Amino acid sequence: MQTVLSIFGTRPEAIKMAPVVQQLAKHPEEIKSVICVTAQHRQMLDQVLSLFNIRPDFDLDLMRPDQSLSQLTASIINQLDPVMKDIHPDWILVQGDTTTVMAASLVALYHKVKIGHVEAGLRTHDKYQPFPEEINRRLTDVMADLFFAPTDWSRRNLLQEGIDDGRICITGNTSIDALRQIASMPYAWQSGPLAEIPQDRKIILITAHRRENFGAPFIEICQAIRDLTLNYPQYSFVYPVHLNPNVQKPVQETLSGIKNIYLIKPLDYQPMVQLMAKCHLVLTDSGGIQEEAPSLGKPVLVMRETTERPEAVEAGVARLVGANRQKIVEQTRLLLEDSIEYDRMAHAVNPFGDGTAAQKIVNSLLEFSRDA
Repeated sequence: MQTVLSIFGTRPEAIKMAPVVQQLAKHPEEIKSVICVTAQHRQMLDQVLSLFNIRPDFDLDLMRPDQSLSQLTASIINQLDPVMKDIHPDWILVQGDTTTVMAASLVALYHKVKIGHVEAGLRTHDKYQPFPEEINRRLTDVMADLFFAPTDWSRRNLLQEGIDDGRICITGNTSIDALRQIASMPYAWQSGPLAEIPQDRKIILITAHRRENFGAPFIEICQAIRDLTLNYPQYSFVYPVHLNPNVQKPVQETLSGIKNIYLIKPLDYQPMVQLMAKCHLVLTDSGGIQEEAPSLGKPVLVMRETTERPEAVEAGVARLVGANRQKIVEQTRLLLEDSIEYDRMAHAVNPFGDGTAAQKIVNSLLEFSRDA
């Protein structure tokens, strides 16, 4: 019997860990599954826990207004330490590249607990792009014992860093597992937060909130969106706006009052999936949407200078446009006016998996534990 402690703190982590937690529960004879959330994001995390019917065994409730990364890191370490002493897990599982992931891995290392890293091996090779995620995932991979790489590209990154290939398992990305599960659920568009969005017009979905884009790059993004709304009045531009003041201020100053743009509150995961499924095109600086939208046949323009998911660009399902007003407008215009270009992206093969990543992760963990 292996005790596996799954630790996560943000909405994206919870979405991607939910299928893994569900798979762990299918092996009660071999795995004692324990769940700890740091609540690095409180409300957004709770929405996902409810949607996937996940009940944490430990809730550290660490979200505080305006806390620094240093304060958050210290809180995670201090509050997680007694949990580790209480549970004595054989393994912890962490996902991705948040502060929770890095700090939890450090605590596990101090307790000589084995670390399994879900979504290991992603790299931009620029420690400030994205910030602080690039350093978080690189530090986690230095400490980890078992690496669940979503693609062969991420596996190659790990091999180049000296990781033993026998400790790497290519799984696909668990976001596809979660996406398929939630997309199959019934949803009442007319009565939820999407009720004001007209369904008889094509939709361009926008998500932008990355820390490294704050300031002048974010103003460029907002100006590009404004240009597009004016050039394409027949489209609805839907932007769930992050609550961070560094996002709210330029968005409201540049985009409020435009008739065909809908500046709505951040969406729960289920309506967000429905909006992705309905939209025509995605403009984003998010990481997860680069995986999810292609699974639904939606072209993605990535408003960042680099991406840790170059497989999407190589496969032709995503394009890097940077936080550059002219390039964002030009590439969006190309996809809206050239049906051949649009179809080439919409029908390309998604490189991020077939929806069985969580099963592969748990099977690999069990196999590795038996052989150890």
